[in-house]
Amino acid sequence: MLRQHIIGRSLTAMTAAAHRRQARLASGDVAGYRAAIRAAVRGFYGALPAGPGAGPVQATEVSRFAGQAGYRLENVLFDSFPGWQVNATVYVPLDFAPPFPAVVIPVGHSGKQFDNYQLPAQFFARCGYLAVLFDPPGQASEKRPGNDHFTDGVRPYLVGETSSQYFVADALRCIDYLETRPDVDLSRGVAMTGVSGGGTTTTLATLLDDRITVAGPSCCLAPLADLDITQCYAGCPETHMWRRYAAGVDEVDLLCAATPTPLLLMAGEFDEVFRIADTRRLAEEVAGFYQQVGAGERFAFFADRAGHSYSLTQAREFVRFMNRWLREAPDRPLPDLPDESFTLDPYDKVRCFPRTDVNMRTLTLDRAAALEAARAAARDTDTADIRAGATAIAIIKEPISRPEVVEGSPFPVWTHHWQQVLLRPEPGIELPGTLLLPQAGTRQAVLHLDDNGRNRALYQHGVLARASRFLERDQTGLAALSVDLRGWGDSTPAVYPYEMAAWGGLDRYVAYATAALGDPVMSMRVRDALAALAYLRGRPEVDAAAIVITGCGLGGVVALFAAAIDGAVAGVVTWDALVSFRALLEEETYTWPADAFIPNALRHCDLPELAASLFCPVRILNPLDGCRVRLSEQAIARLNGRAGRATYAAAERDVAIADEIIAVSASR
Repeated sequence: MLRQHIIGRSLTAMTAAAHRRQARLASGDVAGYRAAIRAAVRGFYGALPAGPGAGPVQATEVSRFAGQAGYRLENVLFDSFPGWQVNATVYVPLDFAPPFPAVVIPVGHSGKQFDNYQLPAQFFARCGYLAVLFDPPGQASEKRPGNDHFTDGVRPYLVGETSSQYFVADALRCIDYLETRPDVDLSRGVAMTGVSGGGTTTTLATLLDDRITVAGPSCCLAPLADLDITQCYAGCPETHMWRRYAAGVDEVDLLCAATPTPLLLMAGEFDEVFRIADTRRLAEEVAGFYQQVGAGERFAFFADRAGHSYSLTQAREFVRFMNRWLREAPDRPLPDLPDESFTLDPYDKVRCFPRTDVNMRTLTLDRAAALEAARAAARDTDTADIRAGATAIAIIKEPISRPEVVEGSPFPVWTHHWQQVLLRPEPGIELPGTLLLPQAGTRQAVLHLDDNGRNRALYQHGVLARASRFLERDQTGLAALSVDLRGWGDSTPAVYPYEMAAWGGLDRYVAYATAALGDPVMSMRVRDALAALAYLRGRPEVDAAAIVITGCGLGGVVALFAAAIDGAVAGVVTWDALVSFRALLEEETYTWPADAFIPNALRHCDLPELAASLFCPVRILNPLDGCRVRLSEQAIARLNGRAGRATYAAAERDVAIADEIIAVSASR
């Protein structure tokens, strides 16, 4: 259900993008179309510390070595973001006279020590091109700590940024570096080419910097409607920027908006990820676009009889393309260099030893600290801005109304009735719920949210069962509605094929895709919770002003948001919940799912601020850090020092948590 909801909305966005593209082309407003796509791409990043107008490059040469025949290796370091170093290996031609034309080679999800990167760079140098090869963050590179594409790549979501900025800025900074070299000729610009993630970097960088006058992405592109959307390939967070789908920026758009830049799109016929049929369709559409705008000869598609790789065959094809468009010498012959004449240089010859103490995690944490300081400086005693921020995070533009509902028959169980309900807050979304109603007595109620399913706290006298007192005829019992918000419990998505990969995962797919939609799944869940609250309020057996929201795990996060936005609940109790978004950044590793990283959350508030802003009693029991470890008593005490009406505490047993729920319900 959730997956189909995401797919449907994403395809609608891509269809709208295609209509806009075709309409612009039909009207002849190609310049307007190109400008709109380029502006959208620039909007993904904001100001970058690289590119035209950036500060001067201070490069440090680390080492230089004789390479194989025909080139010299130079290893240099220079900053991109402050303290974040680009580890560039420069392949300097020896059989040609400077100044040399240059080509930048972003490495994909790998390291520059491997043949996909070294061998093309060697070939370019032996053809007279100075080549710059540099590692991406994370993976098998020198810049691994704190920079894993998947686990660290989602962290910037929290502060309203994209991890793609680190890939693209490094590529642009390499061009800044080339401008400082007297042995490089940039009079006709620079070429850029890469495979897989390096091809993606090439594609995006081309739209950001006019100094890139020839581009050669390889094994990295298929229409979003195919691989990312209907096939549900989780891919990487850096390709799923905030609102990318909503902005209508398809892979086709990235290439079409590059016009009239000469562009050679390369693919492997046996690519294991980017299916050749999908890439051919994309290439055909882009070729048609280039042709219609009078630049048909500037686009070419080359399908290599290879897999997901950048082969020497592709390198030869790209040199021919560069000879034509960068050198303006299409008849320049390629040297006779058989594949067997190339061997890898030892890893020690391409290592630069960049700093690893500055990385995605630390830079995002610094940004989070700056946002927190700015919020504190701007806030007075009124906390309305925090609750407004919660509303903005949940993307609520009008009050949430009572949903359509299907109700099962009540079943008597001791002092209560058990009833199954199905809430329908919007078309295509159904939320299973379990409702407990006392057969007599109290009108107080609990709305419970749990990321591990609605029945966990009911099963075998669990917390919610205890709090309802369904076994105690001499006690006043509580009503309780426990709901599976979308993607949790009975609505957990089924596994799709690409999720067999180690870097796949339901949480990653859902987090990335909904970020690109501009509607994070956790925001959807907050709206689900408010719809469930509206339903519970509408039950005649329940006092609308006497409802407490409870939550476990990420359900506790949703509970805080729902209470802040609603403003009229009687109390909040959470347990085993994430203590703060900042905690997700403080740990080198974390164990929460990717969807916990709500895009833009820290631009508005963190969870302790949200809890402190509520006007009802708030009990936060057993708060957990980024590794899901219970906070120490000292840490809990520090939280209580600035918690407002909220109280943080440790609770050792389910009965203690149930007692807190009962106490908060009775405090009204």
